[in-house]
Amino acid sequence: MIPALLRATPAPSWRIPGRTRTGKMTQTQQAHAGSVQGKFFFLGVLLLLLIISGSFIITLGQVPMTVRQVYLTLVEGLIPGGFDIEPIITHVVWHIRMPLITGTVMCGVGLGICGCVMQAVLKNPMASPFTLGISSGAHFGVSLAAVFGVTFLDGPYFLVGNAFVCAALCSGFIIALSALRGATSETLILAGIAVNYLFQAANQLFTYIADDEQRTIMSYWGMGSLSDLNWHSLGFLGAICLICIPFLYRNAWDLNLMTTGDDCAKSMGVDANAVRMSVMVVASLLVAAIVAFTGVIGFVGLVAPHIARIIIGNDHRFLIPASGGIGGALLLIANAVSMNILGGVVIPVGIIMSMLGIPLFLYLIIRGKRREFWS
Repeated sequence: MIPALLRATPAPSWRIPGRTRTGKMTQTQQAHAGSVQGKFFFLGVLLLLLIISGSFIITLGQVPMTVRQVYLTLVEGLIPGGFDIEPIITHVVWHIRMPLITGTVMCGVGLGICGCVMQAVLKNPMASPFTLGISSGAHFGVSLAAVFGVTFLDGPYFLVGNAFVCAALCSGFIIALSALRGATSETLILAGIAVNYLFQAANQLFTYIADDEQRTIMSYWGMGSLSDLNWHSLGFLGAICLICIPFLYRNAWDLNLMTTGDDCAKSMGVDANAVRMSVMVVASLLVAAIVAFTGVIGFVGLVAPHIARIIIGNDHRFLIPASGGIGGALLLIANAVSMNILGGVVIPVGIIMSMLGIPLFLYLIIRGKRREFWS
């Protein structure tokens, strides 16, 4: 009896689940592997394009120089004594253009990533550092210093200090207000809209009572500019990015679950409210640091994540770096246009970014591709 039962019992299958009897991947696994390889390929191409475009844009400017002179200057700075470079070219490349290009990429990457994670935790395609009022809060800090002389820091960075503190306070106010009823996405969006209009009204009031010099300072900062970036400011921005960006990326899988709904995320062991609050705090800190040095630059954090979603989908393990890379590319293009479109006149990059971002965003809306990610 027992031998007969043993003969009738099928032998256990030790093959890998999801594979065929021959050990090969199923069609589903092959499609998934191909999709992942395509996403890695896109990120590699995006990184290469950033390097190539940055290397080309650094040759543009008011001081005439050839591509060969630029690269010889870069090599000379890394390995001194190899080439005879004119001092003016060395100064322009290393102290003006290199920090400008590096800072442009850094700010674009930061704004793109912040826009991506804000849209994820709020599950709203319109969420961005600009629409949530963080940029308006920074502008309020600059207006406060220009009109009333109220500053939080002394020295040459008093405007930067005011912008950073007020942007951080604005973010803290939004998060604290949402905590009164629980950190839901709807509450955060409504709080951000209210704070945005509040600071816009305050800035308009300050503009009305300011004199011509004060109004010039406020208006110029509100247009957004990268021309004041230098190695000292990049050191601070770089430190903030090294702290904030890895933290945001570490929550990529939690963000994937949260896009399906808070209840679904909680069923998988993710505390959606805690993740939402922590991501908003860190992203707001990064945005505050960037806009404190650059002024108000809109549409980078809004458009870059939408473009990335259309290209590589909604997996935040790839979407976060893709949004950052596209944000850096968009800001590089806008900066190159702002420096060269009118010859000797440098247009604030915030104006150019809006002129490029608005038709691009309208094009994305007309295509209707984004609805599949936010349904």
